[in-house]
Amino acid sequence: MIKKEQLAIILVISLFFFWGLIHNLDPILIKHLRSAFSLTHFQASLVDSAVFAAYFLLAIPAGMIMKKYGYTKGIIIGLLLFATGCFLFIPAANTMSYTFFLGALFVLSCGLTILETAANPYITVIGDPAKATQRLNFAQSFNGLAAFIAPIAGGYLILAEEPKGADELAALSEEARAAYIQAETALVKGPYLMLGLIILFVAILFAFSKLPEVKEKEGAKEVGFWGALKHKNVSWAIVAQFFYVGAQVYVFSFLLVFAADALNMQGQEAKYYAGAAGLAFMLGRFIGSFFMQYIAPYKLLMIYATLAAALTVFVIYGTGMATLYALVAITFLMSIMFPTIFAIGLTGLGPATKSASSLIIMSIVGGALLPMVASKITDYTGNIHLSYFVPLASFIIVLLFAFSNRKVKALPADDDRVN
Repeated sequence: MIKKEQLAIILVISLFFFWGLIHNLDPILIKHLRSAFSLTHFQASLVDSAVFAAYFLLAIPAGMIMKKYGYTKGIIIGLLLFATGCFLFIPAANTMSYTFFLGALFVLSCGLTILETAANPYITVIGDPAKATQRLNFAQSFNGLAAFIAPIAGGYLILAEEPKGADELAALSEEARAAYIQAETALVKGPYLMLGLIILFVAILFAFSKLPEVKEKEGAKEVGFWGALKHKNVSWAIVAQFFYVGAQVYVFSFLLVFAADALNMQGQEAKYYAGAAGLAFMLGRFIGSFFMQYIAPYKLLMIYATLAAALTVFVIYGTGMATLYALVAITFLMSIMFPTIFAIGLTGLGPATKSASSLIIMSIVGGALLPMVASKITDYTGNIHLSYFVPLASFIIVLLFAFSNRKVKALPADDDRVN
């Protein structure tokens, strides 16, 4: 019979898969909407901005929800918002409004913000604190599994045919162009409707499952947001996560755009490289979780960040298919960064954990801002290779984070407990 703690881990791991699925549909969505609405690189990057702006605006309210209602009720609230955002894709497609799509993504991402604020710390405090980083990396591995599945499935369902180019669209009559945009936007309705229904079902499972709630050590005083910031590893994690997420989002979201701009590759072919990137990301998580049994997490993070920076330099100055292969390799190296930064940032916090989790989730707004900066570089210079100076700087900051927090230690096992 499954214990409450084991059931909690299984259900929470499913959340990592689902939000990984939605995030890794974004590159498909960006390419699809960019073609349908004839968007610039900067305008297309607003997809990421709509998604990750929610993390900035909702992270602290999400933390307040955790404090008042606990992790499990917070997760249910997040799932309901997640499903609502998925359902809003239907009227967005019917109205053929790019702004409506961005609004639907924002609502969906408000749900994801609450889910991540709850699930990331929840998985770290269920079980042995000494294995919190390894446990979070394992859970995040299913996020990587979604990164592998989403580009291929999304490419098949949403990019069923190669979108028309700007010249082809310009040659169409106004009525034909409107009919084309309607047909293209309608392709997203089925996948997001199905996902919304699945998420509702998961919310019902959480509502009727008696999962353990986490309580701090008896007599411990709850620590607010400013108190959490006093911990060096928290403040460092906020900065590192801001830059890391910005790099991850840009590398994944614009991989198809890079293939088209730098290599003149069609979307139907490029989607397999996006799938390969997702597979590399997934394998990196599982392999990283294994290595953490023998290598300290901060050391592995330093190694991965150094190699990622080196490959990014090659993407900037290299040419040909080798640069696309380098981007795929970078996704492998990025795999352990988010959970490792997150776990190190929460190490040794006790009653400050929920507040610190909100602040670190809030820093995910880097995914909204840095892709915009990188896209502006592409639009201004006409050279997408140069935009990868933004991920390069980000990986250097992650390297500095790992080195600066190499002495952070976990609390004893009885500082947090599950009831």
